[in-house]
Parts: sequence; structure tokens; C-alpha cells
Amino acid sequence: MELQDIKWNEQAREKILLDADRALQEAVREAASSLSGSSKEQVYEFLFEKLKGQFVDFQPGPDLTKYAEAVAGGEFDSGATA
Repeated sequence: MELQDIKWNEQAREKILLDADRALQEAVREAASSLSGSSKEQVYEFLFEKLKGQFVDFQPGPDLTKYAEAVAGGEFDSGATA
């Protein structure tokens, strides 16, 4: 067996992605409810700080900016449920 052959099965991969999506959704929900009227940069920083400890080798990408802009622009309904 080679090292590249060792990986999570599809069911585990799906669960990992669902858990990651839920963590992101919760962080965005919390930002929307607590940072109303804040700048995109403030929301981004909040999301970054909230998520960085939850993932190994966390590297935020364009998604974090997209959601920070949505929260700062009042485009997110914080009462919505997943």
C-alpha cells in the first residue's frame, strides 16, 4: 500500500464537508446577528478568527470575503436556518 492510497472513504468525506459547511454557516449567522452595521473588514476578521481554530492549516479563500461582504451589506438574513 502506498501513502497516496490512504484516504477517507466517500461517506467520511461527505461528513467532513457537511461539518465544515455547518461551521461556516454558524460563523456567518453569528456575524450577521452580532456585527450589524460593521465593515466588510470587521466581519472578515470575525469570520477568520471564528474559523481558524476549527480547521487544520486553515487558509481562507474568496468564500470568506464573499460572506463578509454579504453580511456587511445586510444581504444575509440572520434568522434563516440551514
